Amino acid sequence: MDELIKKGAVELSRLIKNGETSSEEVVKAHLKRIKEVNPEINAITISLEESALELAIKSDNASKEEKARPLHGVPFTIKENIDFEGLPTTNGLPFFAEEFPPKNAPIVDRMLDAGAIPIGRTNLPEMGLRLDTDNPLRGRTFNPWNKKLTPGGSSGGEAAAIATGMSPIGLGNDVGGSLRNPAYCCGISSIKPTVGRVPGVHSGAMENIGLIAPFLTDGPMARKVEDIKTGLSILAGRHIDDPNSVDVPLEGKMPEKFKAALVKEIDGIELPPATVREIEEAGKILSENGWDVEEVQAPELDKVFDMWGVILAESGMELAPKELFKPETAAYLDRWSETFSHINLSMDEKFTERFRLRKVWSNFLNEYQVCIGPTWCNLPWQIDTDLDPKLGNDALKKSFYFIAPANGLGLPAVALATGVSEGIPTGIQIYADLFRDDLALLAAEIIEKEKPCPSPINPV
Repeated sequence: MDELIKKGAVELSRLIKNGETSSEEVVKAHLKRIKEVNPEINAITISLEESALELAIKSDNASKEEKARPLHGVPFTIKENIDFEGLPTTNGLPFFAEEFPPKNAPIVDRMLDAGAIPIGRTNLPEMGLRLDTDNPLRGRTFNPWNKKLTPGGSSGGEAAAIATGMSPIGLGNDVGGSLRNPAYCCGISSIKPTVGRVPGVHSGAMENIGLIAPFLTDGPMARKVEDIKTGLSILAGRHIDDPNSVDVPLEGKMPEKFKAALVKEIDGIELPPATVREIEEAGKILSENGWDVEEVQAPELDKVFDMWGVILAESGMELAPKELFKPETAAYLDRWSETFSHINLSMDEKFTERFRLRKVWSNFLNEYQVCIGPTWCNLPWQIDTDLDPKLGNDALKKSFYFIAPANGLGLPAVALATGVSEGIPTGIQIYADLFRDDLALLAAEIIEKEKPCPSPINPV
């Protein structure tokens, strides 16, 4: 494996700035990796070889001022539901195969302004509505650790590309864990930012997202916390085309004493032993670094899960007509929506309850600066398990249960890859209060020093 593709985005930028390598060498190394690896896992849908090389040469001849940019000369990848001018925003459906956006999404422009070079588009499930990555337009993305297991979704192509060294950093989004699910399954890291910190501007099928807007955010994915922290700093900030976006400082006041909550037990669900061990080890690392650590029960998870699920089921599933989906996907969406049919509340009552739960969790996350628990409450499952009429709903509930607070309540959460157990990656999730993304990242940085990311890997 080429040494350049093992390095993180910020480290590559430093090497380019210091003259220890060139952008052209870095881009060529990643393009070579794409040619070697992508046929095996189908993570990258379109390779931007010609334009990437042109931009790399331009980067190497840039001014001193331009070379000071945070990701100068570094390649990055873009999920195929994020607008990138000149290429279709397909959302994984043949119907949108020619859906060309009028301009870049703001987050793409911000990466370009930071000096980064687009190197490829990455795969996703149909309209991003599965925790497995397969669609009738681009086909299946395989988990590089084990082709029989889901790579996660919906940013599954992005995670698999980063996990195999085809890209050092990429852009995804998250309405139900889509940044964190594939990070967990593929052994990388990501942050789902506080909703509003990163502007979400979409065209086509995603242009009018309505009631799911408080749940949805774009964000960075990478192998190193340093990279997702830098990525967040680049992406963050108000954009006029997203009225919900805000300018908020990336760092807040630090407490005199740090306190972390550990969630090792969840009512009605038995967590995998490997996950529990990682949570315990994370707590031990923080304790050794001066944090107070306490085992707790996360507040009202059942109600958070229900409010997130029922609002998403009633509004988010209307992004595209069901006839555009594969029949088995449409059946799965109907079946999953029925999970929340017992909740007999008006939409106003649902958002009132969501507001109450946001207060509950903000109080919780002010008593404890971070909450560390599982990403999924189960292990990565066999591909297409979510489509199985008998097994699907149970697998999905266990996967979503500790994911839901971030989306349902708008909270920031880091998915941190911390190790490997029985041949597949494992890790933890770190929650913090609204607009305290910095606290989740701080805890992640401390833990990462002792538990480095297990990727990049060669596909198994």
